[in-house]
Amino acid sequence: MDSTLLLKALILGIVEGLTEFLPISSTGHLILAADLLGFNDNKGKVFEIVIQTGAMLAIVWEYRQRFARVLTGMFTDAAAQRFMVNLLVAFMPAAIMGLLFGSAIKAVLFKPVPVAIAFIVGAFVILWAEKRQHRIRVTEVDDMNWRDALLVGCAQCFALIPGTSRSGATIIGGLLFGLSRRAATEFSFFLAVPTLVAAGAYDAWKNRALLDVHDIGLFAVGLVAAFVSAFLCVRWLLRFIVAHDFTIFAWYRIVFGIIVLGTAYSGLVNWSA
Repeated sequence: MDSTLLLKALILGIVEGLTEFLPISSTGHLILAADLLGFNDNKGKVFEIVIQTGAMLAIVWEYRQRFARVLTGMFTDAAAQRFMVNLLVAFMPAAIMGLLFGSAIKAVLFKPVPVAIAFIVGAFVILWAEKRQHRIRVTEVDDMNWRDALLVGCAQCFALIPGTSRSGATIIGGLLFGLSRRAATEFSFFLAVPTLVAAGAYDAWKNRALLDVHDIGLFAVGLVAAFVSAFLCVRWLLRFIVAHDFTIFAWYRIVFGIIVLGTAYSGLVNWSA
């Protein structure tokens, strides 16, 4: 297999893993990185779908004991049943909106300049949210009820706009709705599992004609890179939120968005998407 293509797969896998669970938009970064690497054709888009599975598996592995308890207690344990109901309730709003408007959004907004604008707008939302006084009603994920989950699920709908960030929308939404920083962050992690599985399966089925057995090595490299980098990032983020807010990510988004817009309009970078 082409070594250059494998290198691109490795880079994109690392980008996916490092950005999936931070409030900086993995989709936005993948669109920009794939554009720069020239891996933004139809095969590249299918590749991006596949490597999200690697990031999702990092969450499953990090919280494997919790998921095991939920699966074994789903018919007998009230806490496990409440956890599964909360995930289902939170998952549904974005799933419905994605089915209704996903194709239109991809056709119009999956391009570098709209992504850069979303980076900047999302940054100001984070800055505004962090300046507000947080009134914490829910300290742990297990304390959430279905209404809390529904509100977070509605916030996740904004992540359909590339550059917004799924984790950013759910974490900041959770903070605004009264979740503690850790509860909002962990529930965002858990919600990623059904969301990424469903989105990946749906897109893979739609694009099944583009899947080729000869690309297994390519997908494997990207998936493993996404798993390892996401696992390390999740571990780091859980330590980070103990003593920090998300303001630094907002400033990163602003700087990054301005760079993309500046290079696009100056012609310094030929954004082809």
